[in-house]
Amino acid sequence: MPTAILTGPPVPGSSLDGDLRSLGFDVRVSSEAERTAEILTAVPADERVALVDARFVGHVHSLRLALTDPRFPVAAVPGALTAQPAARSALKGAVTAVESRGAEHTVRVDRALPDLLAEDLTADGTAVHRPELGSLVATVPDDPQARNEARQAVAAVDEEAVRLRSAVKARDGFFTTFAISPYSRYLARWCARRGFTPNQVTTASLITALIAAGAAATGTRGGYVAAGVLLLFSFVLDCTDGQLARYSLQYSTMGAWLDATFDRAKEYAYYAGLALGAARGGDDVWGLALAAMVLQTCRHVVDFSFNEANHDAVSNTSPTAALSDRLDSVGWTVWVRRMIVLPIGERWAMIAVLTAVTTPRIVFYALLIGCSFAACYTTAGRLLRSLTRRAERTDRAAGALHDLADCGPLAEAVARAAHGVVRGLPALAAPVIAFLGAAGLVTTAALSDYGSPWPLIAAVLYAVTSGIAVARPLKGALDWLVPPIFRAAEYGTLLALAARAEVEGATGALPAAFGLVAAVAYHHYDTVYRIRGGTGAPPHWLVRAIGGQEGRIAAVTLLAALVGGTGFTIALTTLAAVIALVVLVESIRFWVSSSAPAVHDEGETA
Repeated sequence: MPTAILTGPPVPGSSLDGDLRSLGFDVRVSSEAERTAEILTAVPADERVALVDARFVGHVHSLRLALTDPRFPVAAVPGALTAQPAARSALKGAVTAVESRGAEHTVRVDRALPDLLAEDLTADGTAVHRPELGSLVATVPDDPQARNEARQAVAAVDEEAVRLRSAVKARDGFFTTFAISPYSRYLARWCARRGFTPNQVTTASLITALIAAGAAATGTRGGYVAAGVLLLFSFVLDCTDGQLARYSLQYSTMGAWLDATFDRAKEYAYYAGLALGAARGGDDVWGLALAAMVLQTCRHVVDFSFNEANHDAVSNTSPTAALSDRLDSVGWTVWVRRMIVLPIGERWAMIAVLTAVTTPRIVFYALLIGCSFAACYTTAGRLLRSLTRRAERTDRAAGALHDLADCGPLAEAVARAAHGVVRGLPALAAPVIAFLGAAGLVTTAALSDYGSPWPLIAAVLYAVTSGIAVARPLKGALDWLVPPIFRAAEYGTLLALAARAEVEGATGALPAAFGLVAAVAYHHYDTVYRIRGGTGAPPHWLVRAIGGQEGRIAAVTLLAALVGGTGFTIALTTLAAVIALVVLVESIRFWVSSSAPAVHDEGETA
């Protein structure tokens, strides 16, 4: 149990002790810095500790935000400070320093000890998180009049209303903001009061989506209607889990992993359910389902790569960004621009409605058209920003792009051999070379007869161009395009080869390719969220074990050249199963470990 130490002179009639106990703290009392140090030393080193001035007046949620959020090693509001085990030694040093200054009479006795400690920790380079309180109150009054005024300020604010508002993601899509969040926040509170955790709600959302996929797979009108309703309810639960996490501050590493991966798993499982349902009615739409998954995944990679490339860029401004900022001042343009990128709320609503009233083929046509327009809109804007800004990209950004490229031993060998040659190439060489290799590969795979050696030859050349593209640090203005180009090349080649194989009688090649792309896409999403958490990409052995993007392309094109008929389907299925097993085992090991970061999507709408 975490320990809260009350410091400073006691205040008769204060409810602070009870407030802290309601937050799960074991409360101990200290009136002097020396006694505080003794209590701090006695608290086990693997426990969170909080210091709160006994004169504190404020909302309980102010204390909750400062003292219970698991994402920050040190956090503080006026009059209260907390340190998790990782920051306990820094806190102890700060307490010792304050004691020393107090003995020399250089510390104002009326200053709250937690505030002094927060200042010392910040001065020593320790990051102290200070949550945004908004209208919430957190203060240490100096006299009875100030205490009375602070209590009146507390009474004037509806704390629960503020807590409910703050449970909703600050930036979200139009459909989510106006059609889901107005009531899902109350569902989140209902879950919190009954002891449900965000992970349980996330799991319920996944199960609901899988049931929706099963209903769609029946191929009946009743099944399609049920699937649409269940998909919308799954999305309500998907919003609720994040709101529950923010409402009760129940962030966790496991929750980060579930939140980061289940949205894609739900959506792509639903695509598979629609394809199975259509097949029951005699309409083969597996190619459309795979194309929709490829397009959606490539859209996300564009987002991820651009954001990582510019995350910590110096002089990160451009006329395009300035125009966007000016448009943000016109309220309706914000919502229009959020809607036309077809974020997850709008996209799932469209899928659900079209599933209920039309056919799977129309659903996929709408998805492909809508996502294609959204991809063109967002990519064009990012291209303009990149070309019109003068920014110096860091080694960290270049490293993140290299990890997102997901190159294996073949491309790495070429990169080492070509390292000295590429130094004299122009700044735009990397994306241009990557694009030429990718375009040649996908075009060859799409136009060649099944069994032809030409796709394999193109794959070998593609491995060479991939290596050249990543031979030097990816710090150019458009180098963030390299990872999405590689994703389009790999997924597009699989789609083209599987479609050709189906034409030549390899029954089930497209569903097998769907499974293979899903397994590889999971690996790529997993890479993104590890990088965002600051722990780096998956280990090199994992990338090597699954071949890297160019190695997998070479393997699939070799199989297409050597194996005919249903053998190609079996080979793709086997490859998908092996990659999924290796990637999932390593991913689960990482995300349930104590070192995994608690990353949550506070700003994304895709």
